[in-house]
Amino acid sequence: MSTFEYDFFVIGAGSGGVRAARTAAALGARTGIAEERFFGGTCVNVGCIPKKLYTYAAHTRHDIADSAAYGWHVASEPTFDWSLLKTNKDKEINRLNGIYKNLLNSADVDIHEGHARLAGPNRVAIGDREITAEHILFAVGGQSFMPPVPGIENALDSDDFFELSAQPTDVLIVGGGYIATELAGVFSGLGSQVTLAYRGDLLLNGFDEDIRSFFTDSIKSYVNLKLNSDIQRIERSGDKKEVVFSDGTRAVFDAILYATGRVPATAKLGLTDFGIKLSDVGAIIVDKNFETAMPGVYAVGDVIDRVTLTPVALAEGQALARRLFGGPKQQVSYDLIPAAVFSEPQIATVGMTEAEARNCHKNIDVYRSRFRPLKHTLTGRDSFSLMKMLVDRESDRVVGMHMAGTDAAEIMQGMAVALQAGATKSQFDSTIGIHPTAAEEFVTMRTPVEESTD
Repeated sequence: MSTFEYDFFVIGAGSGGVRAARTAAALGARTGIAEERFFGGTCVNVGCIPKKLYTYAAHTRHDIADSAAYGWHVASEPTFDWSLLKTNKDKEINRLNGIYKNLLNSADVDIHEGHARLAGPNRVAIGDREITAEHILFAVGGQSFMPPVPGIENALDSDDFFELSAQPTDVLIVGGGYIATELAGVFSGLGSQVTLAYRGDLLLNGFDEDIRSFFTDSIKSYVNLKLNSDIQRIERSGDKKEVVFSDGTRAVFDAILYATGRVPATAKLGLTDFGIKLSDVGAIIVDKNFETAMPGVYAVGDVIDRVTLTPVALAEGQALARRLFGGPKQQVSYDLIPAAVFSEPQIATVGMTEAEARNCHKNIDVYRSRFRPLKHTLTGRDSFSLMKMLVDRESDRVVGMHMAGTDAAEIMQGMAVALQAGATKSQFDSTIGIHPTAAEEFVTMRTPVEESTD
């Protein structure tokens, strides 16, 4: 009989932590979980779910405008109620919080609400109480990074965005990644004037260069884009905020939102007190089995800084629980992970960028198509899509696929299955397309636009 109170104790009730706890409990482990903020983690509360709800609201404005080309007459100018959107969003998030709690309760996982930290080998402290467990998992996720800019206390982070009770008229967004570009599209689509400042010359670092260039040009149609620009300081000016940019220019905004990335939330967990190693950005260093330098202590999800995506955290949590408690063994593969940016236009990708493909393969054929979506042949909206496919010529295998345009994420999910199955270009060519769709473009591109040579 174990002398520990729990076989498995999880700190953090986000995607990875809840999946690990439920899986362990289903395999017979006595399991507990601690959460100090909200159930469902970043994704449910201040990430993917509420962000996409706001994205739907922004797209609705475009749909109303486009409807005129299809014979619809709107009797009066549409109005938008930011506070109503927030109220409805909050209701949905509260519903999801309850679902996460119910999932844990129905799996017989004991829930502890409060801040938990490591108290030593096999020991967790929650307030004044200590709990013992044979295995301890940290799945606390990440938090917004706010750089040490003078006056930064006058700025919002992405968590704050979802608590805004009123819509700012003029907003400055600082950053050039997922969150910055997505929220720029939301604010603009809902009627705010948006300035986006980024210190680089192309947005979305890490994506394929053609996608980055296409998107950077596209976003200029609805935001004031300040590239190669940084913020020197922020000053209050009554109810406004005045910004001094790196080139010395000044501008005044209703709100300033920093979307400069997220970092692992490891500062108050007591990890380094017991020899657990952290990276330079505070990520918990783990081995291939997600175990830390202290035996019996593990970490998964955004807190380990491998691939910070919700489905990855789910896979990691499940794989760990199965390895510890006797379920079907699985290894988490970090290859061919699809990803999407719910920006305007939407972006989705799976596999290698062109630069990565040329570095890994001797000969790469590049297929690329840029076109106006059928919908906008009537609306006249200056909107285009870009699709790109990368093929290793020697094996004929498709090694990378990229898209910017309507429904990119929905399309790319199916393409990810094809790449996982090792699909070749000839198999794509022999597939009959669904017409008329944007997705059929991926099976009708016949001539490479670029061919590498020996």
